[in-house]
Amino acid sequence: MTTPGKTLRSDGAETRIRLKEEAQRLFALRGLDGVSVQDIISAAGQRNSASLRYYFGNKLELARELVVDGARLIDEDRQARLDRLEAEEGITVRAVLGALLFPMLELADRTGQATYIRMIANLQLNNRAFLREALENKWNLGYQRCNALLRDLLAEIPAAIVDHRLSLVSIYGNAALAAWEASRDSGDSGGLWSPQYAVSSLMDSFESVLAAEPSKETRSLLGGGSDGER
Repeated sequence: MTTPGKTLRSDGAETRIRLKEEAQRLFALRGLDGVSVQDIISAAGQRNSASLRYYFGNKLELARELVVDGARLIDEDRQARLDRLEAEEGITVRAVLGALLFPMLELADRTGQATYIRMIANLQLNNRAFLREALENKWNLGYQRCNALLRDLLAEIPAAIVDHRLSLVSIYGNAALAAWEASRDSGDSGGLWSPQYAVSSLMDSFESVLAAEPSKETRSLLGGGSDGER
């Protein structure tokens, strides 16, 4: 982390940006635990091995800053979309899913963060506690707001099943968007992401996962004698 009150020279600011760009790319491809401080320094073309410590303190602080950088922008976008939907009385399952999805799809165009989704997907699978701590229950308020709206919209489905499905959609969604991001990054969308309907079809699948009528088997396994009651 930089010393409080210290102004970075232009070359220092560029070094800091370069370290962040390369760290995000490496975390996206290899995960937090698969990347060393030296890996980041070398990828950023730095000769001074202390440069990362000077600007960020340590690898985890750098990763935390990267998480918050994107999460803040995504959350602002989500909150604004939800505000518009509520003002227009347009709250539906699909509309709320759009508020979840499109801020992530559009992040790279807004900021150039071409590997952010893959980094988050990797953290979600392998460093979930760290990801939650980095978000501080502060930079995911739009996400929580979306989930609360979806719970209300799906009130006819037992709450435990809805919560389970929301977790599945989060994991599935991050993985799917990470694949989309990788194809865009490589310039080879193939047959999966090239059709104009690809994103709409992805939203269809999210909606189906959430809104499907639970089977008798699933309801019978809820336990607690609820027999599927909410």
